Amino acid sequence: MSEHRLRYTVLMEQNEDGGYTVTVPSLPGCMGEGSTREEALANIEEAISGYIEVARNLGRPIPVEVSVSPNTINAV
Repeated sequence: MSEHRLRYTVLMEQNEDGGYTVTVPSLPGCMGEGSTREEALANIEEAISGYIEVARNLGRPIPVEVSVSPNTINAV
């Protein structure tokens, strides 16, 4: 099996205490936290890897994010 590198959009919010919370809209329930931006990003990378590993072990499909430019219109 070839190894593919997946990329996901993450949303980062600064908490009232100065720390950060990061979520992955394409991976429901996948989130991470950190005291710094760097720590939060490292933790979300680990969370994404864990999410994908569990999905594979359960035989569930791995969500793939498709980027669409905000100026692009898809017609049917």
